[in-house]
Amino acid sequence: MSSTSFIHTPLKFSQLPQPIYHLLRSMPEETIYPPHHHPWGEFVYSFSGVVELTANNTDFRVPPNFGLWLPPNTEHNGGNHLASDHCSLYIDSDLAATRGMPTTSCALMVNPMLRAMLNHLRLHSPKTPYSAEENRLLDVVLDQLVVTPSAGSYLPDSDNPMLIKVLTYLKENPGSQHSIKHLAERCNCSERTLARKAQRDLGMPLSEWRQRLKIVRAVPMLQEGATVENVALDLGYSTASAFIAMFKRLLGTTPDEYRKNSY
Repeated sequence: MSSTSFIHTPLKFSQLPQPIYHLLRSMPEETIYPPHHHPWGEFVYSFSGVVELTANNTDFRVPPNFGLWLPPNTEHNGGNHLASDHCSLYIDSDLAATRGMPTTSCALMVNPMLRAMLNHLRLHSPKTPYSAEENRLLDVVLDQLVVTPSAGSYLPDSDNPMLIKVLTYLKENPGSQHSIKHLAERCNCSERTLARKAQRDLGMPLSEWRQRLKIVRAVPMLQEGATVENVALDLGYSTASAFIAMFKRLLGTTPDEYRKNSY
């Protein structure tokens, strides 16, 4: 741990002030979130940067068009290397169960309407006790969370030795332009075998996993002020336009628009 790290203190409530309780945080760089749990559920959404938490022995790396849901009594820990603005929605355990929130930790897609409501709460964070209008807004937010698609851990891992070798190589070399065939040859297997194992263990083609990895790596680079052109080159793109197209497909916005709207 760095001597300049900031250690975040979890909530000390014995019970939530409201069934759906909104909390906005601006955290400095190198913040540490020690292991903790609480009897209510928590939805974490970052307005800038990637949510990096570990829950139930699973590492989550969740980009800005997703949020992270943690069911009640889920032990979790993490941190942020860069300064971060994010919100937490704490949801009473009975309410989460009654409304049908997921029973396992997962990334949840944040659609444009949900993002707009979270941004509204960012600008007009309610103070307890909430007004009837504020409670209705939070109830609609919960409605959206219940129906929004889950993306698992967003960037899943595998315990298959072959896939561990490939995924480790890609994490260490996110700009690699090697084909799936070349990666398979590194593991002494066929391209077809590698593709089948990736689809089975990761729940997606390896090509999609590689693009998600590039998004997770691109977001902090953009936050730190790197140009779109340099980010594209570092991540293995021959042109900025190809990187921009991938970024927009996965996040629904261009890199410049993302950076502009993050602050």
